[in-house]
Amino acid sequence: MRPVLLTKRPKSPVANDHATPSANGAVTEMEAEVISLFVQLSRVLGQPRSFAEIYGLLFISGRPLAMDDLIERLHLSKGSASQGLKFLRNAGAIRMVYAPGDRRVHYEAVAELRNLVARFLRDYVVPELDASEARLQHIAGMVKQMPAGERERIAPRVTMLQSWEKRTRRFLPVVLKLLGG
Repeated sequence: MRPVLLTKRPKSPVANDHATPSANGAVTEMEAEVISLFVQLSRVLGQPRSFAEIYGLLFISGRPLAMDDLIERLHLSKGSASQGLKFLRNAGAIRMVYAPGDRRVHYEAVAELRNLVARFLRDYVVPELDASEARLQHIAGMVKQMPAGERERIAPRVTMLQSWEKRTRRFLPVVLKLLGG
């Protein structure tokens, strides 16, 4: 199935030129395709569309962009843009850069996939894994309180969950080491 392009959104007029933004700041066809790719990937990670749009435009842009540029070109609210920029900066996906002659803060994409994945795993997956460990312990305690018939049915499933959690804990440090994180 072909992903829905950003160009299909009524608020995002696309310039006729494939690479150069038009005078009205419209997203080019090339930019729209790259943005759509990141939007598609963001769905897998459960991240908001606007975060992917911001990253995609910064990734393909030939120059750093200010928040105002992102708002105008992507038709985002100031709140969505601000929240997206904050998330992406905290995730290490973008960085602030100096633009000579412009007092506004500008951003550019960090295109080092290894660092992005390692940071995502450390900052988002590991904390969730830590929280799941406590929950699994609580669930195991609940199983002990169940009537024998139910306990016999549920206990193997809980044991399986605990096994998955332990394997993930062993596997994750190896992945992080391979990524240099």
